Amino acid sequence: MAANNRRMSGKKGAQVGSGGQRRRGLEGKGPTPPAEARKGHKKNRIANAKSKQAVRRPVARGRGGRGTSEMVVGRNPVVEALREGVPAVTLYVQQFIDNDERVREALQLVADRGGVHLMEAPRPELDRMTNGLNHQGLVLQVPPYEYAHAEDLASAAYDEGQDPLIVALDGVTDPRNLGAAVRSVSAFGGHGVLVPERRAAGMTAGAWKSSAGTAARTPVARCTNLTRALEAYKKAGIAVVGLAADGEHEVGDLEALGGPVVIVVGSEGKGLSRLVGETCDYRVRIPMPGGAESLNAGVAAGIVLYEAARRRA
Repeated sequence: MAANNRRMSGKKGAQVGSGGQRRRGLEGKGPTPPAEARKGHKKNRIANAKSKQAVRRPVARGRGGRGTSEMVVGRNPVVEALREGVPAVTLYVQQFIDNDERVREALQLVADRGGVHLMEAPRPELDRMTNGLNHQGLVLQVPPYEYAHAEDLASAAYDEGQDPLIVALDGVTDPRNLGAAVRSVSAFGGHGVLVPERRAAGMTAGAWKSSAGTAARTPVARCTNLTRALEAYKKAGIAVVGLAADGEHEVGDLEALGGPVVIVVGSEGKGLSRLVGETCDYRVRIPMPGGAESLNAGVAAGIVLYEAARRRA
């Protein structure tokens, strides 16, 4: 019996001062985390890779969409585009090109700017890229323009504690007029330009040049339907003022220009379209003692923007 007691006393029991470690060990570790959160799991690696890509991905300027890539063709157009700061991705130079002053200047402008790829290509390749246009050995690729959304223009103004001052172009198809309107909006403290997607000029290299560099800091928004976009502005408390030769108000008498406003400018030949004209809260005219029938969109926008800026000063 004594020997049996010795065998029993030799059993190892719970140790004093264990702190309940055995009890906690039996409690379990809670629910199993999802696969994406388990280190080393395939889904965890995929989720980490996606998050890194999202950090590297540039943020779009808005929800207005992207334009299309454009090619500037010819020695003089390429040099002028580079001088005016038109965004560029790649300058293509023909192999064995005759090296004149314009070619040397284009190469120097690209070198000074930085960030533009320089590629040498045989003439047949440049012919293919330009659909047989007379490229003279120089082709400049312009990246797609990142359009803002119509709502972004008003939101940016309110974020700055200012009343929105926006120009909308109705049926303006000349990129130079779009660029001139962008330049005027920038000069008079406006918040952007709105254009429709169809039957309207977009931000091409020509528009960039006409803006004289101001397109880099003045957003251009694009909408699928200009009338609906203007109605949305009206619901947000922004007055819509259309320019018309037979407008009921003179531009210098319209007090609404001192508040939140969208100035709508039509094409030089046709003016405002019917639906857009009916959507406007006010139709104003610009007195022209000299007898001219109309002004181009860029000039007309500049005159009304000046009056709006004067009232806000």
